Amino acid sequence: MTDFDDVDRAKQTVRQRVWDLLERSGAAPPGVHGHIPDFVGKEAAAARLADTDAWKTAQVIKCNPDQAQLPVRVRALREGKLVYMAVPRLAAPKPFYLLDPHALEAPIDTAATSTGAAETAPTVAPDEMQPIDLIICGSIAIGRHDGVRIGKGAGYSDLEVALLVDAGLVTTDTTIATTIHQHQLIDDALPHAAHDFPANLAATPHELLDFGTRREPLPGIIEAHLRPDQLHRIPALSRPVRRNAGPGGACR
Repeated sequence: MTDFDDVDRAKQTVRQRVWDLLERSGAAPPGVHGHIPDFVGKEAAAARLADTDAWKTAQVIKCNPDQAQLPVRVRALREGKLVYMAVPRLAAPKPFYLLDPHALEAPIDTAATSTGAAETAPTVAPDEMQPIDLIICGSIAIGRHDGVRIGKGAGYSDLEVALLVDAGLVTTDTTIATTIHQHQLIDDALPHAAHDFPANLAATPHELLDFGTRREPLPGIIEAHLRPDQLHRIPALSRPVRRNAGPGGACR
């Protein structure tokens, strides 16, 4: 077993603990295991995030398509921000939906959903996109003291950001934020791998955590961390991109 396997096992232990707690406490609906939690208080967390300077100055946002971050996407569009949302599992040749608030063909509340975007929004490739001011990601757990993030384990969020890094659209000037329930904040140090990106901001219904600016650039696609199924199922990975070398493993 490799060190990477050990990290992945440790991550899964944290996920299981958080999912169990959210479901047991009623902070997320039954069936939350395996998913980004659709947590109670997501609207309040979105409002808290919207009170930050990073949100107020951002004109171009990339956001995940999960239900937990729907209030974030709706708020961004209502404020006239351009929103890119990943196609589920990055399964399209152009893997991001373009949600332009000035050109939507559906009401904002509909267009901002994953099904609504699929029915009404055009898709774009990274070379057709604008530089990203703010990334909103879904999370399972966030380290309270350092912003280390654990996702649900599929690896798509890391790949979405990595594709944008390689396209020059995400830099050290791009803020990465997440909205989560208080139960998703973890006091202990969280396991992480080289391809994982940390959060700069985490908003819960009750508090905002600012982990500071990121000094080092994110790594982009680490070819050694790609699983064979990702290479076969994600068309964007077959395009020529700048890929970094890295230790063996897979994006999870």
